[in-house]
Amino acid sequence: MKPTDISDPNYFHKVVDCQWACPAHTPVPEYIRLIAEKRYTDAYMINWHSNVFPGILGRTCDRPCEPACRRGRVEEEPVAICRLKRVAADYKSDIADRLPQVPTEKNGRHIALIGGGPASLTVARDLMPLGYEITLFEKDKLTGGAMRTQIPRFRLPGEVLDEELNYILQMGVNCRFGEEITSMRAILDEGYDAIFVGTGAPLGKWLDLPGHEEARDNIHTGIEWLASVAFEHISSIGKNVLVLGGGNTAMDCCRTSKRIGGEQVSVVVRSGFDEMKASPWEIEDAMNEDIPILNFHVPKRYITKNGKLVAMEFEKVRKEVDADGKRRLVPTGEEPATLACDDVLCAIGQENSFPWIERDLGIEFDQWEVPILNKSTFQSTHEKVFFGGDAALGPDNIITAVAHGHDAAISIHMLCEKQDISTRPNPITNLSSQKMGIHQWSYDNDISADLRFAVPHADKKKTLNDINIEVELGFDEQLAFNETMRCLNCDVQTVFTDKLCIECDACVDICPTDCISFTQNQNEPDLRRNLLAPADNEEQDLYVSDKLLTGRIMAKNEDLCLHCGLCAERCPTNAWDMHKYLFNTAKAENACQS
Repeated sequence: MKPTDISDPNYFHKVVDCQWACPAHTPVPEYIRLIAEKRYTDAYMINWHSNVFPGILGRTCDRPCEPACRRGRVEEEPVAICRLKRVAADYKSDIADRLPQVPTEKNGRHIALIGGGPASLTVARDLMPLGYEITLFEKDKLTGGAMRTQIPRFRLPGEVLDEELNYILQMGVNCRFGEEITSMRAILDEGYDAIFVGTGAPLGKWLDLPGHEEARDNIHTGIEWLASVAFEHISSIGKNVLVLGGGNTAMDCCRTSKRIGGEQVSVVVRSGFDEMKASPWEIEDAMNEDIPILNFHVPKRYITKNGKLVAMEFEKVRKEVDADGKRRLVPTGEEPATLACDDVLCAIGQENSFPWIERDLGIEFDQWEVPILNKSTFQSTHEKVFFGGDAALGPDNIITAVAHGHDAAISIHMLCEKQDISTRPNPITNLSSQKMGIHQWSYDNDISADLRFAVPHADKKKTLNDINIEVELGFDEQLAFNETMRCLNCDVQTVFTDKLCIECDACVDICPTDCISFTQNQNEPDLRRNLLAPADNEEQDLYVSDKLLTGRIMAKNEDLCLHCGLCAERCPTNAWDMHKYLFNTAKAENACQS
């Protein structure tokens, strides 16, 4: 193998697994260290720069960072990255003087945002400080998109939502609430320099079964029903409720039902428990509220009596895997299950909806009615029209929408500056030694042996009786500190200087995971197999040195490294050093700079 090029910004970025897994690439270890120092406002601003909504995401994020966390390789549970983000939001001071200044003199460019969700608001946040005039169209009376309409207040309090939305709106966004766009042609004719579509995936899917017509008044699509609850158009539901679906929307529907009149609320899923799409913690919260989940039940029909819904019938199935490894559900042969219900909530998926975009404007769609986009720039087949969030690539999550917004803002700025938007600005990186003495470091590598700390919850008797009482209380300062001490500082990298190495193998002897090997160079598959600890995860690179004095090379299995720094402490020649790697994705403010 060739020596590793550690100047490639993505090399060490990949090694910070949590940051690499985050769609917005938030510098996770950096803000966790600041929380440990009780520098909550600094930690909040690092988050705000990357993910825009730290208080919201600290409560509701799908947490792609946590399965990637290196702590999960040495014990069962990763660091509570998401809930530490909330700590920064809960304990920060006033950030008004830290927000970017918006120039009073505009740059002459006017951008339209259609839809007031996280993607659109991120575009506004990135472009307003550059002097853009921003007009936001939102069909509802308030902004926030799915953050407001699909996440119940017992998970995301209104004051937290409004605070973080207002940081952006108060930059001077021209808000046109209650104004639904019915024609893209009309918007294009207004002469905006660019248009960003962030309308989400607003259509819930129906389950059209026998009996649907008679029962339709008591059959609801999950996302639309949650929106009606959020805007207080609905305040009650029947005593017996069935929620169909196994995703996060289903979990929000069943827990909301329990708070507005549902006495017997059940979730019914076609698949097995282990195949449910909901986040494990969302499922756990629902089960902790005594909501049963019935698996391997396939809906067959709605049962009505005197024109009113009274029950649903389900076929019982089991999972079989054929010789090709394909999964299929086959009937068990048991009698159908009949479950009584007054209302049914269908949380079985959602779809994009663009009837308002005329098909002769040069904006092309694929066979699923999803816009055809450049997935790096988020530009559609019409030069001035961009998409982001669920409207771009289908239903996903808030943090992905934020990432889309950042990328689209870069593209819009480069378009307006008449630059090639396919040439993306480089990330902002910094690699700096943490050495303070011969074997002393500026970071604490005395990692706690504690298991993951549980987040305290409010009394269930209270939370189930008030839809506005937040269930999770969040970490207090002591619990937060204890949890930060579980972080392995994965952004503090082991950097090897081959010319200083005397091949004494001291680093090999002291490494707790056997991730360092001195060996003959080979092709990558053979080298991966022949390391002291074979490198089976091919998604993570090997760190390979140039040829050493004996003709051998140093090869490090980055996937196993715990960044403990023992190799650097033990090395007699300083061939190993610990360097902190700070990686920030470029934003619109970094584009178009000469």
